[in-house]
Amino acid sequence: MSASVSTAEPSPAVPRRPRRSIMAFLDTIYFFLGAIAAGWLAYLVLTESVSNGLQYIWFLLIFWLLLAYLLLPRIHSMLTLIYVPDYFIGRARTNEGLLGDPVNLALFGSEAQLHTAMLAAGWHRADDVGFRSSLRIVTSTLFRRSYSDAPVSPLYLFGNMQDFTYQQEVAGNPAKRHHVRFWKTPGDWLLPGGYEAEWMAAGTYDRNVGLSLFTLQVTHRIEKETDKERDHIVSTLREANPDGRFSVIKNFSTGYHSVNGGGDAITTDGDLPIIDLSAVPVSAEGVEQAAEVTDAPIPADATRLGRVVLDTARNSGSSNRVKRPISIYISFLIMVIRGVVGLTTVIAIFAGWADSVKSIVVDLPSGNTVESAQFADLVLWIVVGFAIAAVVGYFLLAQLMFLGYNWARFTAMTLSLFAVAIVAIDFVQTRVNVTLATGLINLSFDILVLFALSSSDARVFSSERRERRRARRALARASRSVNAREALAA
Repeated sequence: MSASVSTAEPSPAVPRRPRRSIMAFLDTIYFFLGAIAAGWLAYLVLTESVSNGLQYIWFLLIFWLLLAYLLLPRIHSMLTLIYVPDYFIGRARTNEGLLGDPVNLALFGSEAQLHTAMLAAGWHRADDVGFRSSLRIVTSTLFRRSYSDAPVSPLYLFGNMQDFTYQQEVAGNPAKRHHVRFWKTPGDWLLPGGYEAEWMAAGTYDRNVGLSLFTLQVTHRIEKETDKERDHIVSTLREANPDGRFSVIKNFSTGYHSVNGGGDAITTDGDLPIIDLSAVPVSAEGVEQAAEVTDAPIPADATRLGRVVLDTARNSGSSNRVKRPISIYISFLIMVIRGVVGLTTVIAIFAGWADSVKSIVVDLPSGNTVESAQFADLVLWIVVGFAIAAVVGYFLLAQLMFLGYNWARFTAMTLSLFAVAIVAIDFVQTRVNVTLATGLINLSFDILVLFALSSSDARVFSSERRERRRARRALARASRSVNAREALAA
């Protein structure tokens, strides 16, 4: 029986390629439209600031935020898809696709052994990037408060964000720190030259906080001589882990000087240290820090998709793959605010409309006249009822989007795009700028929702949540089938 099961064809639960191609195409369209909408919003905000003089000078701050955190990153994301190679070249990549820090360490060992070794060497595991941790690092940097577990910005290797990051704060100042990101290598992957590695890492030293040259975002600036940080990581691990084995591949790559994703100068001699921690005894803290994965057995006739998802979940390097990104949180918050503002606006408009209706006198065919006051309240309640139903539906849509339903994300983007398109058509026809008095705030809400939900983080989150739901359903069906066969056999 086992032989027949092992050769079974994948079940229909496996995603269909045509559908995924269509969804990918639509995502690309929304991605570009989001960039265009963000550019238009930045133009409107700048126009509002210039046309009103010092009264709206603070709008320049909003313009910088739109330029630095929306428009420029999206433009870089589109351009780097064209000119940055999508294979290992010894450099990590930023979320926008720009070449980031040099990948300057190769390691062997389990995830628990890596955590054990790093903790023993006096390193702190960095918190995940999120709203709360981001707010805390901003306040810590401004007020010079220690934050030894401060989050580190995401960089990408093998198409994935770092699996975890460790850091050492310098003199209790979060603006200065040693830090190193770790990535699990794909199965059967080899370094150039045929060398093996289970983990790759990128270590750099943050010297202060400044503005990124390419995106104008506030970010940490790194030390130019990255080899010093690489050697510091190796020396701390060597001193704290006598069971580790350390070697170096000399001239692994040509020594070079370049800039990273923030525009900081970097230099390296091209050597690649190899750190083998496979003989390091695992500590309780190391096990605690390792990814928590299930040990439940895979049903014998689980679908291919189910096997892949569970295998990925059991891979220690997949612990951060389906975490909810900040773009989803921002979209949810904006949609809730948008719904509340919309409901308040509708009620206010129709409340005034009802007062006007009460003064109208209707001439009937019989020659009699009837005042409409007796109908006004009924009409008002009907209209308000529909408005409340629409807002409740919008809130429900926001919740489903937040939970990772891809169709809800597309629906929310479509509604926002439709609202933006109506205003854009009117703008093109009348050539009258949208201002605070003519709906700029509502337009901003719709553009921000469209932009955030069309981001790569939101797309990956929703897609992977969908795959996990499908895999769970497939595994549940397979488990029921196995249980039924076992019951019949008994």
